[in-house]
Amino acid sequence: MSLLKPLNVLLAAAALFITVQLYQRLTLHLARRKIIREHGCKPPPRLPYKDRLFGLDLMRLNFSLAKEHKLMESFYKRFQDVGNTMAAQLFTTPTLSTIEPENIKTVLSLKFKDYGIVSRQISIGPLLGEGIFTTDGEQWAHSRQLIRPNFTRDQVADIGAFEKHVQDLFKAIPRDGSTVDLQELFFRLTIDSATEFLFGHSVDSLKMTSDKGGPDEKNFTWAFNYAQDKCATKFRMGSFLTKYFYRDETDSQAIKICHNFVDRFVEDAVQYREKHGAQDLEKKGGGDEPYVFLHHLAQSTTDRLRLRSELLNVLLAGRDTTASLLSNLFFQLAQRPDLWSKLQSSVAHLDGRPPTYDELRNLKFVKYCLNESLRLHPVVPGNSRTALTDTVLPLGGGPDGRSPVFVPKGTIVGYNVYSMHRRSDFYGADALEFKPERWETLRPGWEYLPFNGGPRICLGQQYALTEAGYVVVRMLQEFGALESRAAEDGGDGRWRESLTLTMCSYGGTKVVVREK
Repeated sequence: MSLLKPLNVLLAAAALFITVQLYQRLTLHLARRKIIREHGCKPPPRLPYKDRLFGLDLMRLNFSLAKEHKLMESFYKRFQDVGNTMAAQLFTTPTLSTIEPENIKTVLSLKFKDYGIVSRQISIGPLLGEGIFTTDGEQWAHSRQLIRPNFTRDQVADIGAFEKHVQDLFKAIPRDGSTVDLQELFFRLTIDSATEFLFGHSVDSLKMTSDKGGPDEKNFTWAFNYAQDKCATKFRMGSFLTKYFYRDETDSQAIKICHNFVDRFVEDAVQYREKHGAQDLEKKGGGDEPYVFLHHLAQSTTDRLRLRSELLNVLLAGRDTTASLLSNLFFQLAQRPDLWSKLQSSVAHLDGRPPTYDELRNLKFVKYCLNESLRLHPVVPGNSRTALTDTVLPLGGGPDGRSPVFVPKGTIVGYNVYSMHRRSDFYGADALEFKPERWETLRPGWEYLPFNGGPRICLGQQYALTEAGYVVVRMLQEFGALESRAAEDGGDGRWRESLTLTMCSYGGTKVVVREK
């Protein structure tokens, strides 16, 4: 008799739990059915794969394609075969992939608050901390407010700081007819300029040899490259697999080196502010001192962890996007002597001197070439958001793909910029060709998205375009011609993707430069 009462209590509790669960599921089902009915939603086509429960075969295929440097190419073919919006299941998470500008506009702008980036904290949070690229809501808004003043026109227009790094680049390029990988040098160039802009101290990787460059700078350059490469690996693995199965002690060591390196400059700036006050921090080093991002950031906060996180977030974006853009563009220019000659003619009026900011902005054909490179080979070829609530996309459902699509809470919505930029209905029958001249009349909207859009549009896009444009002009002025060596070592000379957090050329940008 004494055992019956506890047993009855347990049975009653179990029954209550089941009842509550059934009620919640029924309520959710009815609420979702109402949304679907009111908006006229229809399901999108699904990717054809065998494992409909977990999508493990699709995940294996994607990893295999990434190793073969064909992932973006395969996505483009999938959209052609299946449709502009398609559904899949990856492990326990429903996903939607789209190349419809209206859908992307909805996710990034019109229904911005319906989506978030919650999954990023697991993949890139260990390196970047809680900063502008890893947070949502009020914390993200505060990060953006903190960073925005550092990308005003005055800071972007100060291009004189680039010149000394360009000179280091020139010294690193052989002029004896031997092959050089410009991509490797561009990544060194941009980490040199970015660390000087951010910390007030360049790692000077372009100058590094066995007898030059301090151990801290060398370690940081290696560690930052390694850690961000592993960020891409974790991002592709997904949150669940990364959280429970990813182990890499070298990655942990690299992250620690990055943090320790940045912390030195953060500590210096914070201590100076605490001793002299926020207003004096801007004057640190004298009136002719170049602009330093950290010094201005530290006028707003002395939270050391916050400062480190924001610095690393901006470094990741600023360094890789510009280097990838330059690498992809020069890969094309090395194979197109006609474009190289046309570009040289467009800058001839400068008589070899570095351009001013206003002159740079008025070099239309340089701008066309940068735009076309970002179209054909966008440096961030794909991105995603997670639905924070049940919501709706305007297109993609039904046999014709023109009906709205219901997006349940927790769904990952991926948008593939690489494939969207190749749509012939937007860019013509020659959309797969590198043709800068198309930008003479092209005025795209959301179908062109090299720097994201909506409230999260890249704050540093003008900085990146200015630096890239400046390097292009100075290279045109310094060298008479480029000759592609992309077919060396048995290659076929075609551009192939190297996909980490950004996209550049797998085989590098191998060229021979000719003197004027």
